[in-house]
Amino acid sequence: MAENKTSGNSDFFENEYMPKMNLIGKITGALGVILAFLPALTLAVVYGILPKPAALLSAFIAGASSFGVLWFVEPISYFSVLGPIGTYMAFLSGNISNMRVPCASMAQTAAEVEPGTEQGSVIATLGMAMSIVINISVLTIGVILGSSILAMLPESITSALNYLLPALFGALLVQFGIKMKNHTIGILIFAVLINIGLNAGIFNWLPGASNYLGILTSVFLSIAVAVVTYKKKGKASAK
Repeated sequence: MAENKTSGNSDFFENEYMPKMNLIGKITGALGVILAFLPALTLAVVYGILPKPAALLSAFIAGASSFGVLWFVEPISYFSVLGPIGTYMAFLSGNISNMRVPCASMAQTAAEVEPGTEQGSVIATLGMAMSIVINISVLTIGVILGSSILAMLPESITSALNYLLPALFGALLVQFGIKMKNHTIGILIFAVLINIGLNAGIFNWLPGASNYLGILTSVFLSIAVAVVTYKKKGKASAK
């Protein structure tokens, strides 16, 4: 009976839930792109203000060289936690690494579900939905009162706010590292060595290496190790 129920839930997830959510995700994503370019289109169509192609190319190159690698790294590295629907929501709402991923991860931990599963995907979506509602509410208050509130805080507190993002990543590292100790320790050592090499100038022959090399190599090495480990466990279980 339990097997039939699980099978029915899986069929609903694949055949009804995912197609509808994918459709909504594509529509809202397209609307997000249109709205993002709406001010520029308004200036071009209504007022005839057009930037020079050379200026556009220079701006694109400057932006791409700084964070272009994140266009590939972030969807791959966060997908296992966020799931397909959570990925739509995260990249539309923003604040992915410092809010969406931690909220999705904490929701999965509270619900005692595994990332990468159907249950984990649904719980991550619910966790991020709540984070978006709260984020917008707090952000609205912050925009109105933020500067005056920050001005009243002592310097020791405002300087401590710079450590919020590292603290969040540290908490996530511990949370997942407990489950995969050997994997986590190995990748952490590798990441430290890569960053030491970057600071020492060993990779200066690569253009803009400091912007992408540490993240790129650590993420893809972690994926490769996880795949190999998973296959070995699968073979061991089969035996």
